[in-house]
Amino acid sequence: MTVWTYIIYLGISVAMTVWVAQTLFKHGRIFLVETFSGKEDLADSVNHLLVVGFYLINIGYVTLALKYGAKPADMVGAIEVLSTKVGLVLLVLGFMHFFNLAVFSKMRRRTLNGPARHTRVSSLPEQEPVTGVELRELTPPAGAISAQGDRI
Repeated sequence: MTVWTYIIYLGISVAMTVWVAQTLFKHGRIFLVETFSGKEDLADSVNHLLVVGFYLINIGYVTLALKYGAKPADMVGAIEVLSTKVGLVLLVLGFMHFFNLAVFSKMRRRTLNGPARHTRVSSLPEQEPVTGVELRELTPPAGAISAQGDRI
């Protein structure tokens, strides 16, 4: 009973992981192209790397989860174990999907808003320019020493 439960679990989990990864890869491209300001090569490269990472994390989790949990003794136990394990895989897939969306939404906002602009706000009132003042070059007093230590 346990071996068949594991085989069914692996089949469902890997199939769901592949389906979600391919869906994200196919439909996420447009989003990434816009995020990277129309640079299609960069977007495609990032998209591919995301799918590879997605597979590694999810299939790694699926295989590690095989060891943990109750060992089913009958058909009811097998269905309960199977539903718990598949449910956890689906939660991990959903979490990763929303995490990726959050990261790329933040990147997209930055791209669309452009670089942050700093504006200087002064609390001092504007003053009228000073008129009638002659500007002249300042000369150091005799015997002064420069910043390099030379006598001027």
